[in-house]
Amino acid sequence: MPTAPTAVFDLDGTLIDTAPDLLDAVNYVLKQAGLGQVERPELNHLVGQGGRAMIRAAFAKFGREIDEATLDEMIPIFIKAYSQSMPGKSKPYDRVLELIRSMRADGWLCAVCTNKMKQLADPLLAALELDTLFDHVAGGDSYSFKKPDPRHIQQTILDAGGSPDHAVMFGDSENDILAAKSANIPVIAVDFGYTPEHVSVYGPDRVISDYGQITIADVKELMTPISR
Repeated sequence: MPTAPTAVFDLDGTLIDTAPDLLDAVNYVLKQAGLGQVERPELNHLVGQGGRAMIRAAFAKFGREIDEATLDEMIPIFIKAYSQSMPGKSKPYDRVLELIRSMRADGWLCAVCTNKMKQLADPLLAALELDTLFDHVAGGDSYSFKKPDPRHIQQTILDAGGSPDHAVMFGDSENDILAAKSANIPVIAVDFGYTPEHVSVYGPDRVISDYGQITIADVKELMTPISR
């Protein structure tokens, strides 16, 4: 019996718009440090890079360098502030749930592959009542590797019960695209996520501005050897 096709989704900036709550958590850390606040345009491109990158950049906005030891002290404060607000203002992007439900009805496996810590990804999905849509959720700390390492996507697919030879990746960042391409998995990029440049510069197989622009038939076509 052939393996069911697998759709893998990045989380922040691809599946869910999490930037408002992550920014609030960073600003809480800044407040505890006696600094001012930052606005979304200043850090939006770093949302997909994780809390450490956001905090480091936020401190730099105020002319403050932060060493690794101090950053280690700030991360638990950030995680607590972020966790306590879930789901906060975060919400799925328009029409993504319709696509996922259509895929599941068509027999697809669905998974999340994110560099976000699993201890943050799982409760967010649960708070938004999305956890039952996915066969597996892999965080940035689930394995000894993470995107852009292709093994992060490959292992996520295997743990979901699928095969990397019969899968597709949805992402918004360079890390997503590099990992998928290195794994020889077709990648569909959304252009409304958290990247400093237009996502097309990273060479995805297709770019969409809305999930209503892609159908299951389109995805299956991308997955055929001829189309690659």
